[in-house]
Amino acid sequence: MQIKEVLLAPGNGAFFYDDQAAIRSGAMQDGFIYVGEPITPGFDFIRRPASLLSIGLVLSDDSVVWGDMMGVQYSGACGRDPLFDADQISNLTSCVVVPRLLDVDASRYLEACAEVFEPHEHKRLPLALEYGLSQALLRAVARLHRRTMAEVICAELGLPLPTRRVPIYCQSGDAREINVDKMILKAVDVLPHGLINSRQKFGADGQTFLEFVKWVATRTREIGHPGYHPVLHFDVYGCIGLEIGLEPQRIADFICRVADTVPGFTLNIECPADFGSRQAQIDNYARIVSILDDRGSSARIVVDERCNTLEDVRLFAEAKATHLIQIKTPDVGSLADTARAVLICKENQVGAYVGGSCTETDLSAQASVHVSVATQADMMLAKPGMGVDEAFSIVGNEQNRLLAMLNRRRAQVEKIG
Repeated sequence: MQIKEVLLAPGNGAFFYDDQAAIRSGAMQDGFIYVGEPITPGFDFIRRPASLLSIGLVLSDDSVVWGDMMGVQYSGACGRDPLFDADQISNLTSCVVVPRLLDVDASRYLEACAEVFEPHEHKRLPLALEYGLSQALLRAVARLHRRTMAEVICAELGLPLPTRRVPIYCQSGDAREINVDKMILKAVDVLPHGLINSRQKFGADGQTFLEFVKWVATRTREIGHPGYHPVLHFDVYGCIGLEIGLEPQRIADFICRVADTVPGFTLNIECPADFGSRQAQIDNYARIVSILDDRGSSARIVVDERCNTLEDVRLFAEAKATHLIQIKTPDVGSLADTARAVLICKENQVGAYVGGSCTETDLSAQASVHVSVATQADMMLAKPGMGVDEAFSIVGNEQNRLLAMLNRRRAQVEKIG
């Protein structure tokens, strides 16, 4: 299958790019904006609207398949690629990537990705570019073979057709209480994220955070339907380490204290601390995991910061430096690498969470669902945006449609057999 032409279209992500360093340093919110000077290179304001670049592949039958390139909310932080620059990405795509696309056989997904994503001038292509283009290539192969994107992933990685639904995780943004109620009423599998991204939200000695955790558990029992028992997952953006220090024993003690406030619930704590480098993160997270496991705690550590690329995922998984890895799709790059990352987690008995960012789009979210279901990840993020309703609808409905198609395909195969 040949690609005849490549289209580029500017667009908007579903949320904003935020300067994490400025927020961690104490920038205060004024309504929806943050007041203060930006710190991370590329930011002219602490919060700015997320931009993106859509890439369309014109196929031999004149049909067009699309993918969306964008960065994550906290671009430029913790080893991530710098803030997304649509003009720079557009120029690089036109000058370097388009000639490769016009020359590649797009009928095989993994081979096409490998050829198109060759380094340029001894450097890897921007991960946002890989991410968006890998979505379009996956749709192209699926269209050619008249299969779902999930079936393409299964065929190329030698995986059986999936049967299990992947649990969905929703994030609340700053509208915590209202969005928690929405999640509970919709019986979301994993909730609420909480956006605990500043010391003000965490509170002195973590008391504000502890009260919020207890409130979520209580609210779940108050308005949830009988038998509803979600996993409680809180992203604290390193605030435990910022408030009580970077000693693994103290961090583990605090996490156990949090878990004790919500007995009977599985508790996920994402990014308890940022130790400043990938290796320091691996070493210290491994110690926290060991302490929690030795105590038989119901709490699980989730790594995000400092674990970006496929190689990062491999190192954290092999070191058992986490219970669950967020495979942050735009930071990983190619969706082929997201699929491989899930499999690496499974090989090392580490949980695989296919995440991403609120800055994404419906197209990138739907493609992520297919990879999550094909590889049978442990959970996946409802995205894009910071609202519950839209993201849960996009991801949940795409999963349900996909499973219906896979069940039909399985029945057809059994009938022929």
